[in-house]
Amino acid sequence: MKTYAYGFPRIGRGREFKKNVEAYWSGCLKEKELVKAMYRLEEERLLGYQKHVDIFPLGEFTYYDNMLDTALMFGVYKAKDLDDYFAYGRGKKALEMKKYFNTNYHYLVPVIKRDQKFKVSWNKPIAYFRCFKGKDKDKPVSIIGPYTFLKLSRVEGNFEKTFNDICGAYGELFKRLEGEGVKAIHLEEPAFCLDVPGADVTSIVRNFKRMISEGPGISLITYYGSVDFLKELYDVPFSGLGLDLVAGKDNLDNLRKCGFPSGRHLICGVVDGRDVRRSDIEAKVRLVKDIKKAAGTGDENILVSNSAPLFHLPVSTILENGLKRSHRDLLSFALERMHELGLIKKAFYGDKKEATEWSEAVAGTKIRRTEGIFDTASLPEKVYDKRKKLQAKELALPLFPTTTIGSFPQDAEVRKMRMGYRKGQIGTGEYRDFLKGRIRELVRKEEDLGLDVIVHGEFERTDMVEFFAQKLEGFLTTSNGWVISYGTRAYRPPIVMDKIYRKVPLTLRETLYAGKLTDRPVKGIFTGPVTILAWGFCVRTEPISTVAFELARALNEEARDLVSKGVKIIQVDEPAIKEFCPIKKRKEDAYFSWAIRSFNLTTRLPEKVQVHTHLCYSEFSTIIDRILKMNFDVITIETAREKGKVLNVFAKAGFRRQIGPGLWDIHSKYPANNATIRRILDKGIELFGAENIWMNPDCGLKTRGWEEVEVSLDKICSLAREYRKNTKYAKNG
Repeated sequence: MKTYAYGFPRIGRGREFKKNVEAYWSGCLKEKELVKAMYRLEEERLLGYQKHVDIFPLGEFTYYDNMLDTALMFGVYKAKDLDDYFAYGRGKKALEMKKYFNTNYHYLVPVIKRDQKFKVSWNKPIAYFRCFKGKDKDKPVSIIGPYTFLKLSRVEGNFEKTFNDICGAYGELFKRLEGEGVKAIHLEEPAFCLDVPGADVTSIVRNFKRMISEGPGISLITYYGSVDFLKELYDVPFSGLGLDLVAGKDNLDNLRKCGFPSGRHLICGVVDGRDVRRSDIEAKVRLVKDIKKAAGTGDENILVSNSAPLFHLPVSTILENGLKRSHRDLLSFALERMHELGLIKKAFYGDKKEATEWSEAVAGTKIRRTEGIFDTASLPEKVYDKRKKLQAKELALPLFPTTTIGSFPQDAEVRKMRMGYRKGQIGTGEYRDFLKGRIRELVRKEEDLGLDVIVHGEFERTDMVEFFAQKLEGFLTTSNGWVISYGTRAYRPPIVMDKIYRKVPLTLRETLYAGKLTDRPVKGIFTGPVTILAWGFCVRTEPISTVAFELARALNEEARDLVSKGVKIIQVDEPAIKEFCPIKKRKEDAYFSWAIRSFNLTTRLPEKVQVHTHLCYSEFSTIIDRILKMNFDVITIETAREKGKVLNVFAKAGFRRQIGPGLWDIHSKYPANNATIRRILDKGIELFGAENIWMNPDCGLKTRGWEEVEVSLDKICSLAREYRKNTKYAKNG
């Protein structure tokens, strides 16, 4: 038996990845200096692998996103230098972003034109193999597989033909790798865990047999769920197959039914790559023995591995100096997961002493799963007309009301003051006076720009999830538990350790202070229960639905306190509503029943209170019926990067409530564009009526600069005034 790990975080122990790339963006680092810094970081990352596991892949590292890298590898896009490369993530060529399956990692979405000709344009695997193979030429090189690449792309032509064509290019790549001396390929195909149609299965088997019949040995790595077509997949001449035995528990039953081909390696994903509860090593050993028995294979063909890429986890608990021993003993981050693989291997062969000590705090406990379907507590659609009239009377807003999603730029002074307060270097009074000053300046600026619904700017919040975890009871937050969300954007997921409840107000002080400074409505804004859980971790053993309902009740208390103090608009952000959803459709109903119920428990408020929600980067076409079961009056969504195409999904579903289509793509470095605003606005008016359209940016403005924010919001507010003067809209409104 051997150990096999993949996907170790690229962020670095001290966020070196983020710091170096952003230094290059700001002009403080030249291209050659960035390349050297990234080389050093990759060397350090690979040393972590070498210390803990037998086998790991090369070529996982990316300067921004591996989906973009794959598109460049096969000629979908070209980049002459790093500036050109980064332009696809944050420049004028910026590609649309979507969530990577059901995770909080965002990838860039390639567009595959109808006449696309695939060819090996950039041989990234060879470049990394040459740099980092060292003395061991048997190391596999990592590549995203062709089926996953196309499933995550926007394919404009016939999918089967496109798949046939790109598999030919992959075959050519494999031949070149063989010529370079590459002996093994780590080919990631998480899309095999989707609900793969029968026609696609036939095409996968046919193309993969042709593509990998010769050349290096191929390990097909699947994760995030189970593979429903194992028997057919066995016809493909792979040398190894990676299966997720954590999220994809059905994989074990499938192995019992189908066995496993003799002479091939079974890569068993048994330690959790997406959560941080420490493994019970004895339980994992029993699982490996069950897998071995079901597969009917020998020890020599078993490799123990992580269930999903380790980049979903922070680097290491070693970096958390302030952790209590009782907390540390419950946790495993990426480095610890690799350590656990070694413990499983030792314990499998009888050396259990270290494993027993490691698992002492979690041994014998069992995580209970959510079962059954919950009542979503959804309001009937017909009530929204009545709510709209009541709220219109309360709020007295103009046609095309303007607002923002919530956060405003956080400059170095804001971050310095917050850090000083957190470390005890700045007193409570001084810190609160500073926040009041920032809120005063912002409210004045919002009024001058002409925004109709005011926000307080969220200067006190480090992150839309971490902030609430720090205020609520039951959470643990870390100092260095950083995880990449997209590009260089990193966040620190909180960890649910105990029962969740609200001991002190969460947002009242800042929201109510802003309300004293203006006659315009001020939104009370907080993150929804599903997003807080999806963008965090949970080490409790209760069903996740139980935890979600606890959190919803705590957040509802906050909302009711805001309303009792005169706040008339409550915004509950749920950008991760799709994220927690299992990737198998047959498991969606149970998930959405508790996810939607938790949102609706949070927003259980008087009908005159206008409820807003913000969703982003979801494939809305697949969940629009679920969205309509959420109790909100106004929804804001991201639409600028794809020029409002998603609005068609809402129109087709008969959406009749109010909607704020994002008019400025805040994830690129450019200000709002008048032509884009008009295009999206006109489309929204045509589909939903002028009386139902709000005007707002795509998302929060925390990471943007003040100059571009003011320019962009001025454009949005100016166009709102222009459109209001149009008599045909005024008549309809």
